[in-house]
Amino acid sequence: MEKSVKFKNSEKFLTSFNRIEKLLKSLLYKQKEAGFSKAVKILRSSNAIVKQYSDDLLEFAELRNAIVHNKVDMAYVIAEPHDSVVARITKIENELARPKKVVPTFSCSVYTFQENDSLFNMLKVIHGKSLSKFPIYNGTEFKGLITQKGITNWIAMNVENSYSIPVETLLVNVLPLEEGDNYKFISSSTPVYEAVEIFRWHIGKGKRLEALLITKNGNPSEKLLGIITAWDILDIP
Repeated sequence: MEKSVKFKNSEKFLTSFNRIEKLLKSLLYKQKEAGFSKAVKILRSSNAIVKQYSDDLLEFAELRNAIVHNKVDMAYVIAEPHDSVVARITKIENELARPKKVVPTFSCSVYTFQENDSLFNMLKVIHGKSLSKFPIYNGTEFKGLITQKGITNWIAMNVENSYSIPVETLLVNVLPLEEGDNYKFISSSTPVYEAVEIFRWHIGKGKRLEALLITKNGNPSEKLLGIITAWDILDIP
């Protein structure tokens, strides 16, 4: 009966590290000869997953050097990684090798309205379903995204008196009170961390992105497969 081999954490770590190094080199268009740390620094400007984990990866490079260069003999290393480190590098390796995509991660039925629907009906949905962002269509043509901010702006401009708000107005009248670039369409194959990076990019530019709308190819004329809001990405580790 064969005995199962129990690998040391250092062996598990180095195996995962070497696989990550190969993955990084495969992502480089040029400078294929770049070492691990240099590859990370090059790729973090263009690859959302590498950017997300760049600090971890650079720390792994230092730990790898400590393990390799401080071996006492073939059977003993001074720097034996903790279980949590092995779990972390394995997670990152899996993320790089098989990135989570926005579909199925954020697949859902998206609540939409036609532009000739009333604001009153939208307010009922907001109250009953606790939703706050709604794609608006004219037939099958996408027209824009209405949010609570746009609704608030419209109400502030259209209060007839302190007791009356014309909520029977059509949503086509509310749309102009939204910022026109408060959404972006992405394809269903977009990696989750690329979606996170899109939100971060807009924040860095001082712009507010309310939602990412997911279709098969990122085309507004296609069926909506899901929606991602800024609140959703807060739950991504």
